[in-house]
Amino acid sequence: MRYLVRERIFSIADDFWIEDEDGNQVFLVDGKALSLHDTFELKDAAGNILTRIRKRLFALRDTMDIEAGGEVVATVRAAFFSPFRHRYVVDLASGEQLEAAGEFTDKDWQLTGEGGRVVGQISRHWFKIRDTYGVEVEPGEDDALVISIAACIDRIHEGEVG
Repeated sequence: MRYLVRERIFSIADDFWIEDEDGNQVFLVDGKALSLHDTFELKDAAGNILTRIRKRLFALRDTMDIEAGGEVVATVRAAFFSPFRHRYVVDLASGEQLEAAGEFTDKDWQLTGEGGRVVGQISRHWFKIRDTYGVEVEPGEDDALVISIAACIDRIHEGEVG
């Protein structure tokens, strides 16, 4: 499934919708908590919280935790050593590690799991709407988690370059 996501979702303190490729409002981004706690919530269309993203305050590198059901399900951070390109790693609670690699400034990167399994792809090129990018989630993957990971990487990358 492919979703349309507004760029710099962390730079606003308003709510907005993430739409699927058919234009249906699927996820609600609650940015109001951001202004107070550097927290972002992703909710389903009924208003149920699917994930809560929090920036870790005391970390050597920019790090964000994704919580679901009150538990940390993923931790996103810039790779410790990546001399030729930006790269991010995602440690899942299951013990699996995902890697995000590609061109982050142009929003054209891929999220892969163990064995090179593609989990999701992010691209600005799918939609010709200003200040948006697409998040494509592979079948069988957790859509809310992949969108949350993309949001974390967007926020961390903006903090590194801006």
